Parts: sequence; structure tokens; C-alpha cells
Amino acid sequence: MANIIALDDVLDAANLVKRILERKGHTVTPFTEEEEAILFVEKNKVDLAILDIKLKKISGVEVLEEMKKKSPSIRVIMLTGYPTIETARECLKLGAGEYCVKPIDKDELEDKVKEILKKS
Repeated sequence: MANIIALDDVLDAANLVKRILERKGHTVTPFTEEEEAILFVEKNKVDLAILDIKLKKISGVEVLEEMKKKSPSIRVIMLTGYPTIETARECLKLGAGEYCVKPIDKDELEDKVKEILKKS
């Protein structure tokens, strides 16, 4: 299965993603710090990053941009509790494959992860 990271400024949210996806056989590493997540992607093979848009120091959009520089093939799903068309467009333009709205729906997340991992 896939090696996935989950980055959210709230550890419980990152751990929720971890619990949902580990039941499907994936390995999920949760993060609350942007720099740690970016460094992890730089040093490890990560298939998918699930990034919250609102983070502590920089936005998830900026993290997406950095991760794509370090690992162009990484697939990304953005999470947000504050969806806007502009943010969705920007994320997709920068290489995010999907967009999920919080609160996280278990079935929606599982489906989107399954779909994005099928794409090469």
C-alpha cells in the first residue's frame, strides 16, 4: 500500500487521517509542523501528502509548492474547513490532485485516496 503523510496544525486531525487510512493498509505519518513534513518528504519516498490549508507558520498551499519542488511525483490532497473556489483553483494549479472539506468524511477520504493513488 501507500506511504502517506498527514499535515494538520491540530494533531487530532492528523491522527484521524492516520486511523482512517491505516485501516486500509496504508502507512501514515502524522505531522503538525510544516518544516518537519517538508523535510520528511525530501528524505523519504512519500506517495501521497494530505495537507490542511490552514497551518501554523505557512499555508498548506506554500507547503504544497515546496513539496512539489522536492518530490515532483508526490500526489496531494488538500483539506480545508474554509473552502473557496480561489483556494481550490490555486491548489489544483500547483499540483494537488484532490480537495476535501472538513470535517473529514471517512468514506469520502477513503474514496479520494483510492482514486488519487490509481493515477500515475
